[in-house]
Parts: sequence; C-alpha cells; structure tokens
Amino acid sequence: MQRYVLLKTVQLLLSILLALLMLMPLLWLVSTSLKGPTEDIFANPPVLLPVTPSVNSYVRLFQDNPLTTYLINSVVVSSLAVVANLLFCSLAAYPLARLHFAGRSLVLALVVATILIPFQVVMIPLYLLMVQLGLRNTLLALVIPQAATAFGLYLLRQSFLSVPKDLEETARIDGCTRIGEWWNVMIPAARADLITLAMFVFISTWSDFLWPLVILDDPRLYTLPLGLQQLSSIFSLDWRIVAAGSVVSILPVLTLFILLQRFILPNSSGDSVKG
Repeated sequence: MQRYVLLKTVQLLLSILLALLMLMPLLWLVSTSLKGPTEDIFANPPVLLPVTPSVNSYVRLFQDNPLTTYLINSVVVSSLAVVANLLFCSLAAYPLARLHFAGRSLVLALVVATILIPFQVVMIPLYLLMVQLGLRNTLLALVIPQAATAFGLYLLRQSFLSVPKDLEETARIDGCTRIGEWWNVMIPAARADLITLAMFVFISTWSDFLWPLVILDDPRLYTLPLGLQQLSSIFSLDWRIVAAGSVVSILPVLTLFILLQRFILPNSSGDSVKG
C-alpha cells in the first residue's frame, strides 16, 4: 500500500513539474506584460513576478493601436470559417460515408491527398484567383481558403461511419429524406467531432499570419496576428506592449477551449460524451 501511495505521489509531482514547464512561457508572457515601466524585463537573474504590477501596457495597447478593429476582424473571419467548414465538410462527408457510387474511394483519396500539399504551393494560384474574383483586400478572401478542409471532411466521414445504420433506417421509416437524416441523425451523433473540428478551424484561422499578409493591404482589415506585427518596428519596440498584445491574442483561444473541452473530453465517470 505504501509503495502504491509513493508511486502515485511521484507521478503527481512529475505531472505538476511537467505542467509548470509547459506553462512557463505563458506565465513569463503575462509577467512581462504586467511589469512596470521602471522594471528591467531583461534582468539577470530573471524575475518572474513583477515588483510593481501595472496594466499600463494594456491601456497603451488599446489607446495607441486599433486593436478593437483587429479583434473584430479576427472574430468575424474565424467565426465564418468555422460555420462554413462545419456545413460544407459535413455535407461532403455524409455521401462519402453512406452513399455508394462509382469512384467514391478515388474521390476520398484525392481529397485526403491534398493534406500533403503545403499552403505555400497553392498560395500564388489562390492569390491570382482572389484578384480575378475581385476579392483582394476583403475579409471574404480570408474565409474562402478555410471554408472547407480535407482534414475536416476526413474527420467527419470517419465519425459518420461510426453511426449505427439502424438510426438512419428508423429516420427513413419516419419519413426523413437524405437531408433530414443528415441533419437529424448524423449531426447530433457527431457532435463531439464537430466541436473538435470547430476548435481546430478557429485556432488555425485565428492564428493565421501568412495569408492575411499576402492578400490584405488595408490596415482597417488586418486581423489580430497581422495587427500585432505592427507593434514592433526597427525604431520603436516595447516588449511590454508586445507581450500584452500576445496575451490578448491568446485569451479567446484559451477561453474557447475551456468552454468546449467538456464536449470533447471524457467526463469524470470515464464515459465519453460523444454519442
């Protein structure tokens, strides 16, 4: 019994140590953003806790920069990308999972193979396409590349395959069409995977820097990562404000994960929420 307790104690201490190591960059970021203007952020030895905590960096961040505009743009783009991805990927995944037609496996293989293509390869053709469509310097140009992803289609197809066919047959007896089966049976059954996909799409769109940098020239349309890049320059650089901007950019993603983790992680009784 004592050996078991000792083993569990060691595991707990190691887990706490690993968690602290993982959290250290975030804690250091928050600490830097809260340090006063008279504190040396490059002090040796390093000082984690601010001697004179101050929110002056956050005040200056919002006063001297159109950060609210960047936040609104990021929220709009990320939200539209999530909605479009859930809709289009689920609509495409359903026939690939349930309908039998010639070339189904080939279509799936070709779609999944696009995951291996780096974005930098398709960036120039995609840019030319946006210019021809008149979408350059628009938020819609940021949404379209994220509107449907091969990862999302594959994830939802695998989720739909795990749904018992009896549920579809029951819905069909009740008079549901294929669209009705998709909406009333597949979507509720794949809730956990849909939420997982939503989180992946939101995080990737929220943190995307390269594509907005290529397609946008108007500062009024900048998303948060692109706007934060403007905080540093050759002639002016305040690491406190940069750290404050980084904390602001992390908070929405962290909040989203905290709010949605109960839908995608096993509950305390050990039963998965999924299904």
